[in-house]
Amino acid sequence: MVSEHVFKLCQETETVSSVLAKNPTEAPGDVIQRLYGHHTKDFYHNPDENRPDPSPEALERAFKCGRWGPTKPSPLFLQAFADSLNCLDADPMAGIVSPPLMGSHGTVPLTVIAPLADVIRHCSNLIVRAKREIFFITCSWSPSVAQRLVKNALIELSRRAGQRGQRVVVKMMYDKAGAANMMDSHQAVKPAAFTSSSIQLPSPEEIPNLDFEVISLHKLVLGTLHAKFCVVDRKIAAVMSNNMEDNDNMEMMTHVEGPIVDSIYDTALITWNNNLNPPLPSHDVPASEGDLPTSDQEPHYVDRGPGRDQDEIATDGLAQAGLPEHTPEDPHYDSDLAKEITRMQSCYSTKPDETRLQAANRQLNLAVTKPIDPTGPEIRDGEEMTPYISTAATHQAPIALVSRPPYGPVDSKKVNVPQNEAWLSLIRNAKQHIFIQTPDLNAAPLISALAAALKRGVEVTYYVCFGYNDPGEMIPGQGGTNDQAAQALIASLPPNGPEHQLLRIYNYVGKDQNHPIHHCFHSRSCHIKLLIVDNAVGIQGSGNQDTQSWFHSQEVNIMVDSQEICGKWREGIERNQNTKAFGKVAEDGIWRDAEGNPGEGCMGNPGPVEGLFKGVIGMLMKIKGMGGL
Repeated sequence: MVSEHVFKLCQETETVSSVLAKNPTEAPGDVIQRLYGHHTKDFYHNPDENRPDPSPEALERAFKCGRWGPTKPSPLFLQAFADSLNCLDADPMAGIVSPPLMGSHGTVPLTVIAPLADVIRHCSNLIVRAKREIFFITCSWSPSVAQRLVKNALIELSRRAGQRGQRVVVKMMYDKAGAANMMDSHQAVKPAAFTSSSIQLPSPEEIPNLDFEVISLHKLVLGTLHAKFCVVDRKIAAVMSNNMEDNDNMEMMTHVEGPIVDSIYDTALITWNNNLNPPLPSHDVPASEGDLPTSDQEPHYVDRGPGRDQDEIATDGLAQAGLPEHTPEDPHYDSDLAKEITRMQSCYSTKPDETRLQAANRQLNLAVTKPIDPTGPEIRDGEEMTPYISTAATHQAPIALVSRPPYGPVDSKKVNVPQNEAWLSLIRNAKQHIFIQTPDLNAAPLISALAAALKRGVEVTYYVCFGYNDPGEMIPGQGGTNDQAAQALIASLPPNGPEHQLLRIYNYVGKDQNHPIHHCFHSRSCHIKLLIVDNAVGIQGSGNQDTQSWFHSQEVNIMVDSQEICGKWREGIERNQNTKAFGKVAEDGIWRDAEGNPGEGCMGNPGPVEGLFKGVIGMLMKIKGMGGL
């Protein structure tokens, strides 16, 4: 049950963002210290012996700790929320959000399940439609299609702001480890650095009507800023899985509106930590109190109504198949979500003399250095790729932030955080089915939790990326490769027991393929982070199911309580990839072709000597690209 201490924290009227509303020039870090600095902290608290079974009293107490508005959270959701709240006993900032804002509600009018650049196409539209301010936070940043989309959008935003006679405040953060982080994990980035060839953000001269600040964040050694999200005008937030770079990853993003945006805005302030120069214009206009639409062309978030289903989107896209694609070289910004969805679907629709399979192959090859031919079956009616999915539901949904702060030391002691406890709680209380998609799945607490669920008779299905970052995962303490983790999970189950029939492990297969392709070929990879339990409660965001995300990186995730939204998420997952049809691994945890051969590039389970050698190589690669996990 939520302790009296945490209950009082959640009932407080002051939050980091509400204090800054009264004094916007104060540093968020100073506000955090004043509000929560006097509380005793135990960063190494281990809750393993204190996870009581759900009870009506505990759920009622958890319910009183959130701001649910007109929504009614389910018992499964409330128990996960209660277990997440318990982390605040040891550290009120364990969730990198003010405790009163951790539980909220809102809508999810758009979900993107698509290649990385398609996620950022939506972000670029949000940027140019901004009226007052933008917070954009990500992990790895490098010159890329995504980077150029954001750069050009900022330049266009400045132009539009100038035409209105206004200025827009933009705060941007990314992870960049350096010697200066030894003194302060937050480092202000000067224009000479953020306009350099390695970053390529716009210069002050290119954006004269923007007040633009950039900070890099990294807590040495392993405390990566791995969160990826943006907040626009304190009315819209996008929670993403992707970095800002060129790669072959399939990614996922949720666009949320309503009071949950205030919670994500609060997280942005806490992450920023430093003084805001100038302050944010929306500091005193919470989303929960605003009555304005998200843009001139959009309805108020509670008035959107149900959106088009995926078949309708596919039909509309085909009907307008000639719409030009929105690219850095030829931008085509749209005025609202509906037009964005149609334009994107148009790009995935068939051209003259082209099959649906060829259309999917064309789009998935855009980010690939060496394009590959399709090997999958022809795509039938009703199975077209639909990268932009309308997840606008008939009602608002309970939504909680379940995140974790960065932790630098080279150990695994900072485990008691809302992200981990929410994952474990949902798995522990699942009745029917657990679904996970993640690049890597090797965190020790998760492996044992999944084994326990299988022994209770719960079906467990998980999708991982074949060979994702194998050398890096072989580093001692990183958890091992996906193949090794799968074999460890299988070995933990009773021999010949029914648990083996309930466990279904798959390697990601692109929509145009009939087999998984090892990550080392950089042709078809998947970077989605999603957990859905009993088809009713889902967690989406930046957190991987690997050792780094469980113990070290700052992550931001939303937990959504909605069968309607979770159903659309799962439909989108299956519709935009061929994993379920062709990716299932064999009984030994290794994917094999029809002849029984492992996929090309498979490392198997190397012995200690070979594993150590490859791990050293992986460590060097990880140091070279620190922050880009």
